[in-house]
Amino acid sequence: MGKKEEEEVIRIAKKIDKLAQKKNGSGALDLLKELKNVPMTLELLQSTRIGMSVNAIRKQSTDEEVTSLAKSLIKSWKKLLDEPAGGDKTTEEKKKEPAAPVMSQSQGSPEPREESSSSNSSSKSEAVDMMPTTHTSAFPRAPGTSDSVRLKCREMLSSALQTGDDHITIGADCDELGAQIEECIFLEFKNTDMKYKNRVRSRISNLKDMKNPNLRRNVLCGNVPPDRIAKMTAEEMASDELKEMRKNMTKEAIRDHQMAKTGGTQTDLFTCGRCKKNKCTYTQVQTRSADEPMTTFVFCNECGNRWKFC
Repeated sequence: MGKKEEEEVIRIAKKIDKLAQKKNGSGALDLLKELKNVPMTLELLQSTRIGMSVNAIRKQSTDEEVTSLAKSLIKSWKKLLDEPAGGDKTTEEKKKEPAAPVMSQSQGSPEPREESSSSNSSSKSEAVDMMPTTHTSAFPRAPGTSDSVRLKCREMLSSALQTGDDHITIGADCDELGAQIEECIFLEFKNTDMKYKNRVRSRISNLKDMKNPNLRRNVLCGNVPPDRIAKMTAEEMASDELKEMRKNMTKEAIRDHQMAKTGGTQTDLFTCGRCKKNKCTYTQVQTRSADEPMTTFVFCNECGNRWKFC
C-alpha cells in the first residue's frame, strides 16, 4: 500500500464524514467516483476506515446515484475478504518467503502453500473497521441438504440476519451463517417436527427485532456462535431494555412479597378462598379520599394468595 494512496483515501474519508454529519449529500458523488479509481486493498480499508464513511453517506443521502455507487463500492470491497491472504504482494516477495504447510479441512493432511506472511495471512482473520470477519470462518461449514423444509428455514434465517445494514458493514456471509444455525438446530432434534420449527421461528423473530440490534450484530460478528444462538432461551435473546424491565419487575415482586409478610399484621380473622385456612397477614392503605374507609390487603401465609378487602 502506497503512502500516496493512503493519504488520498484519508482525505476523501474526512470530506465524506463532514457531509454525512451535516446530512448533506451534495458533492458526495464526485468523492465516490474518486474512490472508485483508487486501487483498494484490505490493508488500506483497515487503516483508513473508509468503509464506515461510505456506509454513513449511503444512509444519509437521498440521491439514488450516490446510494447506488456507495453500495457498489462496499460490495466490491467485500470481495477482498475472499481473496487469498498476501494477494497484494509482488511475485519476487512471494518467492523469497518459505512455504508453510497448512492443514486441509477435508482430509486433515498438510498441503503446501506458496505464501505465508504473519502480517498478511492474519489480515483475513482480523476484524477491519468497516467489515470485520465473522465467526463463520472458524465454525465448520454446514453440509448441504435436499430437505425442502430445512432449505426454507435456512433461507428465512439468512433473511433475518440481513435485517438492517449490519451484514453489509460487517461483511458477513448470511447464507452460510443461516445454514450453520439451522444445522445446529436440526442436530438437536434430528427431525423437522413442530419443536424444530418453533425453535427456528423464535430465532428468526429475535434476529429480525429492530429493537434488539445487538443480538443480530453479535451473531454476525461471531461473538455469539451458531451453536450458541441455536440453543439460547427467550430470556437470553431478549434486548437489554427488556432484560432490565424484567429485572425491575422481579425486584418489585420480591419487595411486595416481603412487605406483605413483614410489614403487615398477622391475624386469623380472614379465611383464604384458595386453601381455606386463616393464617393471614393484612395491611391497611388509604387508597381513596380521607373520609372513606381504608382498604385492607390480605396475604395468606400458607399458599401465598392475595386479595383485597374493602
